[in-house]
Amino acid sequence: MFGNLFDEDDSSVSYNQYGKGKKSKTKALEPPAPRQFTNLSGIKNQGGTCYLNSLLQTLHFTPEFREALFSLGPEELGSLEEKDKPDAKVRIIPLQLQRLFAQLLLLDQEAASTADLTDSFGWTSNEEMRQHDVQELNRILFSALETSLAGTSGHDLINRLYHGTIVNQIVCKECKNVSEKQEDFLDLTVAVRNVSGLEDALWNMYIEEEVFDCDNLYQCGTCDRLVKAAKSAKLRKLPPFLTVSLLRFNFDFVKCERYKETGCYTFPLRINLKPFCEQGELDDLEYMYDLFSVIIHKGGCYGGHYHAYIKDVDHLGNWQFQEEKSKPDVNSKDLQNAKEIDDPLMILKAILLQEESNLIPVDLLGQKLVKKIGISWNKKYGKQCGPLRKFLQLHSQIFLLSSDGSTVSLLKNCAPQAESSIQRSNPQIFKALTSESPALNDRTSCPHWFDINDSKVQPIKEKDIEQQFQGKESAYMLFYRKSQLQRPPEARANPRYRVPYHLLKEMDAANIELQRKRAEYDSTNNNFELHLHVGPHYHFFNGALHPVSQTESVWDLTFDKRKTLGDLRQSIFQLLDFWEGDMVLSIAKCLPAGLHVYQTLHGDDLTLGEIEIADEEDIFVWNGVEVGGIQIPTGSDCEPLLLNVLRLARSSNGAKCQQLTESPQVFPSNAEVGSVFPALAIPAGVVFISSAECSDEEGWTAIPPEDWRKTFREQGLRNGSAILIQDSSSDSNSFLTKQGECITSVNETNWIQVKNLCQLESEEEQVKIPATANTVVFDIRIKAIKELKLMKELAEHSCLRPIDRDGKLLRPVPDTCTVKEAELKMGSPLGLCPGKAPTSSQLFLFFAVGSDLQPGTEMEVTVEETCLQIMLEKSGLPGDTWHLRKMDWCCEAGEPLCEEDATLKELMVCSGDTLLLIEGKLPPPGFLTVPIWWYQPCGPAEQWRSHQDQTSCPPSQGRVWGATTAQGAPGEAHAELSLRYVGDIEISEDTTLVELKSQAMTLPSFSEVFVPSPAFLRAWTMEGKCPGRLLRISQQQLRDYKLGRRTEICLEPLQKEENLGPQDVLLRTRMRLPGVRAYGPPVDLVWDTTRGWTAASLRRRVADFCCLPVEKIEIAKYFPEKFEWLPVSSWSQQLTKRKKKKKQDNLQGAPYYLKDGDTIGIKNLMLEDDGDFSTVRDDSGKEKQKQLALGRKSSQEAPRLQSSGTVSGAEASGRPPRPEASLSIHVGSFR
Repeated sequence: MFGNLFDEDDSSVSYNQYGKGKKSKTKALEPPAPRQFTNLSGIKNQGGTCYLNSLLQTLHFTPEFREALFSLGPEELGSLEEKDKPDAKVRIIPLQLQRLFAQLLLLDQEAASTADLTDSFGWTSNEEMRQHDVQELNRILFSALETSLAGTSGHDLINRLYHGTIVNQIVCKECKNVSEKQEDFLDLTVAVRNVSGLEDALWNMYIEEEVFDCDNLYQCGTCDRLVKAAKSAKLRKLPPFLTVSLLRFNFDFVKCERYKETGCYTFPLRINLKPFCEQGELDDLEYMYDLFSVIIHKGGCYGGHYHAYIKDVDHLGNWQFQEEKSKPDVNSKDLQNAKEIDDPLMILKAILLQEESNLIPVDLLGQKLVKKIGISWNKKYGKQCGPLRKFLQLHSQIFLLSSDGSTVSLLKNCAPQAESSIQRSNPQIFKALTSESPALNDRTSCPHWFDINDSKVQPIKEKDIEQQFQGKESAYMLFYRKSQLQRPPEARANPRYRVPYHLLKEMDAANIELQRKRAEYDSTNNNFELHLHVGPHYHFFNGALHPVSQTESVWDLTFDKRKTLGDLRQSIFQLLDFWEGDMVLSIAKCLPAGLHVYQTLHGDDLTLGEIEIADEEDIFVWNGVEVGGIQIPTGSDCEPLLLNVLRLARSSNGAKCQQLTESPQVFPSNAEVGSVFPALAIPAGVVFISSAECSDEEGWTAIPPEDWRKTFREQGLRNGSAILIQDSSSDSNSFLTKQGECITSVNETNWIQVKNLCQLESEEEQVKIPATANTVVFDIRIKAIKELKLMKELAEHSCLRPIDRDGKLLRPVPDTCTVKEAELKMGSPLGLCPGKAPTSSQLFLFFAVGSDLQPGTEMEVTVEETCLQIMLEKSGLPGDTWHLRKMDWCCEAGEPLCEEDATLKELMVCSGDTLLLIEGKLPPPGFLTVPIWWYQPCGPAEQWRSHQDQTSCPPSQGRVWGATTAQGAPGEAHAELSLRYVGDIEISEDTTLVELKSQAMTLPSFSEVFVPSPAFLRAWTMEGKCPGRLLRISQQQLRDYKLGRRTEICLEPLQKEENLGPQDVLLRTRMRLPGVRAYGPPVDLVWDTTRGWTAASLRRRVADFCCLPVEKIEIAKYFPEKFEWLPVSSWSQQLTKRKKKKKQDNLQGAPYYLKDGDTIGIKNLMLEDDGDFSTVRDDSGKEKQKQLALGRKSSQEAPRLQSSGTVSGAEASGRPPRPEASLSIHVGSFR
């Protein structure tokens, strides 16, 4: 696309005088990114428009819809240029859709914008940020289009493509009279709840009959009386495109809340709708439909995200996976032969000869050229031949170009001549050019599916659709097209097909402009300025490099950062033609003391970007050893510091008033402070440091002699810092200000307020201490103690702490800091508090003991490296099962601090941070901390019971649950099942299930029971305080179970070893006690489902287990959350024979959803032959649920009653939830 942009050398050189300031560079606005390798464009999300993007992409990849919209010209729709004219009737929505589809087809950008389209809808920014239902949008958008296209040739576009009819019939059983009613539809809405898939739902809707009999008879108009009848529905007219909306969202009337159906719901890639239609004389192919789009919803019923799986019918995109990119299309030998061809005519002829009709889109011709010779037309032939279309036009005697320039073919009389001439000249090259890659042939024969997720477009395989059958991320809308709809050959891989000329022209101009902007941005973004300091024009003195010649010392070089260090070195060699010998390039920096050299650049094959050279970087060009015969010190350790050295000198008349003499001196930053004395020829003395150029006594601190061996850097001195030297011959008190003596200062004096918070009585509660920006905090504290007339002992055991607006004490300020370094504002309040301030190696932290969301009262601690144990001691918490979390900016617990061996500095913990101390020790990476529960269902396994009472376990392991309405059969609360917490184990994710059981057996609580081996334990996951999923394969790693960090495991004792196979299902069977409405203890039953999950198979297994005839038992599954029994062998629905057989095929599906651990009630019909499976506890449980639902309803109605009375909405205790905003599209009147 960019031609030879990157082949040009954009380097430029200019001279610059040493010491000039750097130029300020404005960064260019980045243009939209080009399309990715799929060559398809996504759509930008405006904040909450993912539902709109998914539907628009589906319509865009419906070629018949797109081309029908393109067929409407400006004479019918008007023009966007006239939309602001008051009298012009411009149909803005269809025009903006046309423009968006053209951008998705032709504009070379990663993602198109829907801002203009949503503006035409009349949507505000609030509407664009709010998410809506895509099924609702589908109906509203079609309605808006129908209104917008009224009075045009496209007035029936929606009806022509999406309209179908359903006929509802009622047939009288007596007179056979048929009463029917016809309904129109644009999409079919099908149920998901208690349905296994789409075909099952259509069967319920259009094959299953509803029978009117017994107490529900039908009034026949012909018979004029109540009669038996059958009601059914059929599809009468099928549209070319069938839209299916899945009812994933339902309402739970018991809990009074919405929920999403996430169960498995299958749908076929090709479906035959003939069984669901009225029987006619149409060919069977008329009823065949192919899936081409699936809109997927990820999330819950109150929010989520939409994206779409879409089939590229016209093969507009590049359906190539990442692992296939590196595979060449032809072998290397043939490719080398093809590259040797210099004649573009020969290559283009050979490519066109492969096409059956010799006809191909020009864009596809360019793509095939890249696949054959490995380089684009512009890079190979652009300079000598110009653009591809222009080249084809110039050779009209060979190529036939269409009028709109979209397709090209060989002239008929030229095709055989071209083939024979190429074959004669070089058979190997002809073979290489005319051969197709096997991989490419495979790709063209496969359906091309893409996952279009807003701006991101990724290829997927057809089998990936099965992943959207179930789960929180699952199919929500299905789009089918008639299998008989065939696309014309010229539409294949031709995005310009049927696009109006004015849109083609607009997109071509936009692509040219995008290309120009990208080239301009690329040049601006990748070129940067370098300042070359030439070594021979420098000399070294006073600790730094200085230029000899102001005009030739520094050269400015503009260079491309994508080029290598070797390229830069070569460019400098060409620039400095006088250079001889080796050339070393080093990073330098202009400091106040002069130029200093840091590290040397290595790696000539690395780009400047990889070396991390910055814009406006200073590069020192030298031989790497010396400058002017002097060896140069390099590196950050010996960086020169320019310090202002002040010395006291008496005035000429000998008066007491003294003056400071100032002189700049350069010292290496790694030199000792004591080296200042020999540098100034002073035998001994005192060193005072200050960061100010000139200051009074309050800004100076004397350095003790024992610290003279520290370096200037360790003392915190920087460029421009001031040091004051007092030699030993001076009066020891000459620097201290006395009454009547002064040292001139230019700083203004201000004050800081200090409050007495030491809980000691004083004459004043607070005092104002004069201070400047360079006053040391230690001086302020000592003066405050004196003025508050507190004990002198506080000088060693007190600190100053800032007070915020809320009166909270912040972290203490170190004594060695100045007011400026401590970031204190003049006039700000400080609290004088007991306790020492932290040193430079210590951290002052706030911490609290609490949960993730509710931290407790804050405490304070000063720590060195690790602080967990100190916090535990201060908070009085025993043990080491605690971990730390750092409180984030919104006062919530952040991520846990997992690296226990890391220092606080490495964990990015700073003074003043707040840490939360939370119970629970974190496991190391790759390990899980798994809470273990002892699961004891009632029954004959009494020898495994604990030898002690369950309530007598230690407090730390004393969590005992009696699960009454959870998993398991109903009964008395105490006899149901017991879950007792026995402890946590820390185990690797790579260990097996049997190793987990073995490690759990080592817990102290297991000493109360006798378990022979891990094979005598059954493992369950915990779900909602009851056993959930059965972990059945002992040698499988825990990682494969995908347990997660919060999974809890309960272990159930067994009487004998158990080895369940993958097809075995574990059920809890309970025998019904006749006459008492109760059940016996549960007994485990293993059911082999190899032959299927049928009711007959389960009944036979239960009958054999109970030693009873099959016809003398009745079984039912228990639903504890509803307190209901569902008989397995009876059906409450009127079904046809075919439907009944299908329903009984699988007990895993609706309405039983049978799984491991379910309770099966067994009734002996020889002792009790009624159909009642319920117990007394079931009746009481249902009554409690009813009362709970009534209580919820009354609590929801209370705010409404309150708002309708005299109490205002603000005073009401509760408010009804805000109603959901409706979706609408505003359309002008065109009728």
